[in-house]
Amino acid sequence: MSEDFLLLPEDIAEIVALLDGSGYERLDVRTARFSLRLARAGTSWSQVWEHLAADEPLEGGGVPPVTAPDGSDRAAEAEGIVAVRPPLPGTFYHAPKPGAPPFIAIGDAVNPDMVVGIIETMKVMNSVAAGVAGEVVEIVAADGAMVDAEDVLIRIRAGG
Repeated sequence: MSEDFLLLPEDIAEIVALLDGSGYERLDVRTARFSLRLARAGTSWSQVWEHLAADEPLEGGGVPPVTAPDGSDRAAEAEGIVAVRPPLPGTFYHAPKPGAPPFIAIGDAVNPDMVVGIIETMKVMNSVAAGVAGEVVEIVAADGAMVDAEDVLIRIRAGG
């Protein structure tokens, strides 16, 4: 097992609670397995989570990779379709705020770092990145839907 530690959703909530009582506006954490950025956005916090070693199995219930197709997606994966999954369970939103245009639409070109949605977990907004360059072919999760870490949010055809 790697000497690197894992963060659970409860750990992130505790970090946010500590930051709320401080004068800090941002926290960046980078390890061999992930990077995490928390930034104050008015009265709430935004979170960007990236797995850097997604091919390693996560032990102890850590946060799964954003793009990790399961057995039911193997046929789609073989055709170059990648399932984008949430970094944490929570409420999925298509747009940055109510009434705003959605981050993406079917047919849009995306790059790996492009935000394709937001997951609200424990009052913390978590950006969901595409994780791959390609074209959006399906938006699976409804706006405002409760999602688990294994749920598919969006499907992207990988490639230029």
